Amino acid sequence: MTERAPAMDDATLKIGLLMESAQAHQKLAESQLEQLRTHTQDLDGVVRDEIRRTLIAELREVTAESKRAAQALHGVKRAANMRGLLWSLVIAIFSTAVPGAMAHWILPSAAEIDALKVRRDHLRDDVSRLEQRGGRADLRRCGSPERLCVRIDKSAPAYGDKADYFIVQGY
Repeated sequence: MTERAPAMDDATLKIGLLMESAQAHQKLAESQLEQLRTHTQDLDGVVRDEIRRTLIAELREVTAESKRAAQALHGVKRAANMRGLLWSLVIAIFSTAVPGAMAHWILPSAAEIDALKVRRDHLRDDVSRLEQRGGRADLRRCGSPERLCVRIDKSAPAYGDKADYFIVQGY
């Protein structure tokens, strides 16, 4: 071989070495890309886990706040129920006390009722005596000077020396 042949061999050798170096760099780049891909997938899992943890923590806070709000609403409900019960009691007491007080002042007492019963019995006796003495007589004013007249029983006989007394109707 000539001088040129070894030079080609050197060039070929250099190109071969360059190619080998390029392949080594390519394999290194591919391995780095694969590691980057793995890290990216791991990072994706880490980010998802962190999002889940954050979301769970926030949801726990929302749940706790909701429970506090529900307890506050239950307290408000109890207070409103107690206020309604109190108003109902006040209205019921007032509704019974006012008529009771009015009845106490307006209606007669037991002693007054007893006195009125005694008076009623006396009046009943007086009415009975009056009826026996002519209290059932039908008296009216008759004629132009409006004289007192009475309805008589025409079927009853006349009495007196001159037969000028008649029986009052109803006796």
